[in-house]
Amino acid sequence: MAKKKLRVGILFGGKSGEHEISLRSARSILAAINRKKYDVVELGITREGRWLQSREALQLLGESAVSAGNDTGLSIAAAAAEPTVDTGIDVVFPVLHGTFGEDGTIQGLFELADIAYVGSGVLGSAAGMDKDAMKRMFVAAGLPLTPHVTLLRSQWKSDPKKVTRTIEKALQYPVFVKPANLGSSVGISKVKSRKDLAAAMDLAASFDRKIVVEQSVGGPGVKPRELEVAVLGNDEPEASIVGEIVPAKEFYDYEAKYELNGADESVSIIPAKLTAAESNKIRKMAIQAFRACDCAGLARVDFLMAPATKGKPAEIVLNEVNTLPGFTSISMYPKLWAASGLSYPKLIDRLIELALERHREKQQTQFSR
Repeated sequence: MAKKKLRVGILFGGKSGEHEISLRSARSILAAINRKKYDVVELGITREGRWLQSREALQLLGESAVSAGNDTGLSIAAAAAEPTVDTGIDVVFPVLHGTFGEDGTIQGLFELADIAYVGSGVLGSAAGMDKDAMKRMFVAAGLPLTPHVTLLRSQWKSDPKKVTRTIEKALQYPVFVKPANLGSSVGISKVKSRKDLAAAMDLAASFDRKIVVEQSVGGPGVKPRELEVAVLGNDEPEASIVGEIVPAKEFYDYEAKYELNGADESVSIIPAKLTAAESNKIRKMAIQAFRACDCAGLARVDFLMAPATKGKPAEIVLNEVNTLPGFTSISMYPKLWAASGLSYPKLIDRLIELALERHREKQQTQFSR
C-alpha cells in the first residue's frame, strides 16, 4: 500500500507592500517542491485580502500548474473558529512577506486552527517584523547594534521640528529612516543631511505608525559591507556560511534587490571574503539573534560591517532578522544553504519537517487545568 503523501498548502500574495515579492517566492517554491512526495495546494490572498484556492490562486500567479483543487483556505479559517473542522491539509508553507503574513497575524490564525506551519510562531514573527521590538530584544541579549531612535507617526505629524531635534541630538548623519514594520527595503531612505529628512520621514510614516531612524555604520563617507547568514532549525538552529551583498545602488533598497538586471544588478558573494574569526563570530551572532527573537524554522540574519581603520578593528553590528526571507531565484536564503550543501528542494523538505516537529512539540503543552 502506497504511503499517503503529505498535503502542503503554499500560501502567497497578501495585502502588504511585498505582495509581488511573495508571488515571486511562491513561483520558485512551486517549481521546486517534490510533487512525488507532497500533494500541493495553492492558496492565494489578493491585495484586497480575499482568499483564493486552486485555479484562482494560480491565476494570481499568472501561470498554470498542477493543483489539488480543494477549498483548504476557507477551511483553515473555519477550523480557527471550530476545532472539529478538518482542513484536509497537513502543513502550511506561508510565503507571505511583510504585513499580515510575517508579523504574527497569519501565524495566530494557524495556531487557532491547530495546524502545522513553516516558520516562527506569533511572538517570533511579530518581533522579527517590528524593528523596534527586535532591537530591544537584541539589546537584552547583549548583541551589538548601531545607534538608533524610534518615533511615532503621530509625533512626526504633530511636531516635525521637535522630532528633527530629537534625531539630530541622538544621531549623526547619514542616517537610515525606516518604517518599523515592513521588509524588502520598502519605504527606506538614506538621509545625508537635514534637507532630505522630512521627505524620508513622510515616506516611512506612510507605511507604518512607528519609524526607526538608524545611524549609518562607520560614519560619513563609509560604505559598510552588507553580510547575511541563513539560519535553519527550531531549538537547535544551525547557521549557513556567510554571504555578502554588493548593492548596485548606494544601499540595498527595493530596486537594487528586485528591479535591476544585467550589468546594473546587485552582486552576491558566497562565501563572503572574511577571516575565519570574523565568519565564526558572525555565524554565532546569527544564532544568538535567532534565539533572542524566539524564531523557529528559518530566518535570514543581516549584518553591517565597517572596515577596520588605523588603530580600530572592523565594526560588526546586527541589522535585522527576517523570519520569512525571500525565496525567489535570486534570494540569498536558499542560495546560502545551497552553498552550504543543502539544495533548494531539500531545503523545502527540511522546513516542512521542522514545521511538523514544532507542531508535535506543541502538543505536549497543556492549555487547561
